[in-house]
Order: sequence, then structure tokens, then C-alpha cells
Amino acid sequence: MIQRVQTIFLFLVAVAMGVTIGTELWNQTGGTQSDTWNLTAFTLSNLDANGEVIQSSSKWYLGALAAFAGLLAMISIFQYRTRSRQMLLNMINSLVMVSLVAATFLTTNGINSAIQAKEGGSYEIGFWSILVAMVMNMLANRFIKKDEALVRSVDRIR
Repeated sequence: MIQRVQTIFLFLVAVAMGVTIGTELWNQTGGTQSDTWNLTAFTLSNLDANGEVIQSSSKWYLGALAAFAGLLAMISIFQYRTRSRQMLLNMINSLVMVSLVAATFLTTNGINSAIQAKEGGSYEIGFWSILVAMVMNMLANRFIKKDEALVRSVDRIR
């Protein structure tokens, strides 16, 4: 029964994780007005006023967590016959997305303290799509629980 509403929500989780991987997570104008720090799912870059990269470091763990969350959502879509396994995968996915948000916060706060920025920077669409994915995952779990309750009530009637 792939045509259920929770399938749509789980697909939107996978799409949101794709947006997280493909777009910028955070942007900060650092100590001097010409320096800019950009965080994506795979790299942290320091750019000068001309837009040239001064330094770059790998943040592969953010991309790996986002890809794993998207993969878990896609696997969960095809576990519709065992709703308990589907709910378990969604709960694990929630933990992965929470750890992705925590890792992003820790990374951005570490950069802010290293460059002694007065402002916290701005979170971009890639970060906000993680939060949208968390809400969609929660809604998918809610509808899976409703399906499970419906099946149990029908079994009682038999």
C-alpha cells in the first residue's frame, strides 16, 4: 500500500534531506567585513571579498548524516507491510536528524567562537529543511500509528 499518506510524508523527508545536501546551511560575515564563512553539508569555506576561497575544511559528517536520513526515509517507505518496523525506522531517522541539527549547531558555534563574531550568522534554507523533514517524519509516524490502530480494530471485529 504505497499510496498511503505517510508515503508522501516520508518522500518529503527524503526530498528535504536532498535540499539539505544541495544547499547552504549557514552563512556568517566574520571579523572583518570582507570575510565570509559558508557552511554546506560537505564543506566549510572562508571566502574573501572577491569570493575566492581563502581556506576550506571538510565537514563530511553533516552530509553523511543527511544522506543517511534520506536513505532511511526511502527504506521506510517500502516497509509498509510491517508497520512496527516502519515506525522503528522513523524513530531512528528522528534521532539521526536531531544529531544532524546538533552537529550543525556545534559546528557553527565553534566557528563563531574561533572568529569571535559578534553575531551568530544566519541559517540558510538547507538548515531549515532539516526541521521541515523532522516535522514530516513526525506526521508520517502519526499516520502509521493510525493505520496500526485501524488494523487492530478490524481484527477485533473478526
